[in-house]
Amino acid sequence: MSDSHHTTTESPTHRATAGWGMAVSATLHCLTGCAIGEVLGVAIGAAFGWGTVPTLVLAIVLAFFFGYALSMRGVLRAGVGFRQALRVALAADTVSIAVMEAVDNGVLLVIPDAMDAPLDSPLFWGSLAVALGIAFVVTVPVNKWLIGRGKGHAVAHAYRH
Repeated sequence: MSDSHHTTTESPTHRATAGWGMAVSATLHCLTGCAIGEVLGVAIGAAFGWGTVPTLVLAIVLAFFFGYALSMRGVLRAGVGFRQALRVALAADTVSIAVMEAVDNGVLLVIPDAMDAPLDSPLFWGSLAVALGIAFVVTVPVNKWLIGRGKGHAVAHAYRH
């Protein structure tokens, strides 16, 4: 094996460190970007009186954007070029963000009147908080599984240490 194998995501070191703490940390990182995008997207949709579909599309697009941007920020700080940082962010966050968004938006759709609630209502903010909380709980084991296989946030973790 070459020395470059040490920095890949397939190393046994990454697989051995896939504990719940790392999974929670990775999911909190994902939740930050998703929450920024989700809240912004749903707030914009509510403010402009958009329907459910365009509001959720915007929220999902923004969640991916902010999730990737947060990951890239850390990788760029490690001195990696923009293209490689983008590749790392895509590899690190795509599954986590997709799961979080599917659960989060699914929950919003089943809470009665959540998608029609005005910005100043407790229903608006409460439903977002509940949806993001449930999405977090569902996504933690997904991230643990990914990290244990050298995927997901394990890819970005190699650039942070």
